[in-house]
Amino acid sequence: MADDLIRATKKLSDSVNRLRFSAPTTHVYNPLAYAWESHEIYLRRFGLGKKKTIFLGMNPGPWGMAQVGVPFGEVSLVRDWMKIECSVKKPDKEHPKRPIEGFACKRSEVSGRRLWGFFRDRFGAPEKFFADHFVLNYCPLVFMEESGRNRTPDKLPAEQRRPLEGACDDFLKNALEILEPEHVVGVGGFAEQCLLRNSSGGTISRILHPSPASPAANRDWAGAAERALVRSGIWPKR
Repeated sequence: MADDLIRATKKLSDSVNRLRFSAPTTHVYNPLAYAWESHEIYLRRFGLGKKKTIFLGMNPGPWGMAQVGVPFGEVSLVRDWMKIECSVKKPDKEHPKRPIEGFACKRSEVSGRRLWGFFRDRFGAPEKFFADHFVLNYCPLVFMEESGRNRTPDKLPAEQRRPLEGACDDFLKNALEILEPEHVVGVGGFAEQCLLRNSSGGTISRILHPSPASPAANRDWAGAAERALVRSGIWPKR
């Protein structure tokens, strides 16, 4: 099953690599290419077997998956909790304000620190979490403007967004067929809409995105996420 997921992911990476984007997007990173080694470890180590629950994010953050190739990849949690650490290459065109330093990156991906820290605190060992859960991103690409400002996929012009969505939709459908989850959870509204468009089975729900840009997420995000998962019947109440 991990091999099936790896094939689907490589197909996605090849598909999005063929796409072209124009201003105000000036730089595009594909961590499935330059950080493939760590992503493959993530899939092989934790993507085995069917999963009860899949959490879906939007796309990589500049200090998370963009650095280490793991969705929501807060460096310290990927390295110290998941025990994944390896060399990371560079994108073909690197933005001077968004350098790829791999596991040497000192910046914190707050969304990833909150999400993976939440799972760590609830389950303890990563094997206990990944026995029934998995985390994917819908889109593997990072988009940046000339200033270095992050640009999310939903902000792309329609003519650039449509082919990207076609490749990402195909991947998501394939991944859900492979993993056969009972529950799929959008991490934020964008991811929930992607699931509503592509999921053919299981319950669909949402948790608040843990981004520090959201005022609501800065007020006990973990508590709000746990309450939402309990209400949805995904986790039992503690």
